[in-house]
Amino acid sequence: MAVVFLLYVVAEVAAVWAVGSVVGVFGTLGLLLAGAVLGSWLARREGARAARAFLDAARAGRSPQAEVTDGMLVALGGVLILVPGFLSDLAGLLLLLPPTRGVVRRAWLRRVERRTPPSVIVVDSEVVPDDRAHPVIEGR
Repeated sequence: MAVVFLLYVVAEVAAVWAVGSVVGVFGTLGLLLAGAVLGSWLARREGARAARAFLDAARAGRSPQAEVTDGMLVALGGVLILVPGFLSDLAGLLLLLPPTRGVVRRAWLRRVERRTPPSVIVVDSEVVPDDRAHPVIEGR
């Protein structure tokens, strides 16, 4: 895990360096700031949309599995947008946009279904008649 984080940091620094060499220091800072502002606005909008979808699914009595996953992915996208760097901004943006979020959601749910063992519920029961007389039926 430490190696993955180190590779991410190196890639992020390389991306900022490459953009900085093309547009300059102030241009790079401006792009990073604009990405954070735009991303936070988009995260707020998509988060509200995911919350409304969750409530609609709950009111309709449907399982809100997709809506909960969307909310989780929107939150992750918002966090990635706020992390400084172009690669994290790109990943966060992909999670905030509905078409690419749908692709990630389907892949995530397939992975969870593969890794989750099937649950089997066995109910061993027997119907036992109630021999007691009911007061209303007996006319008491």
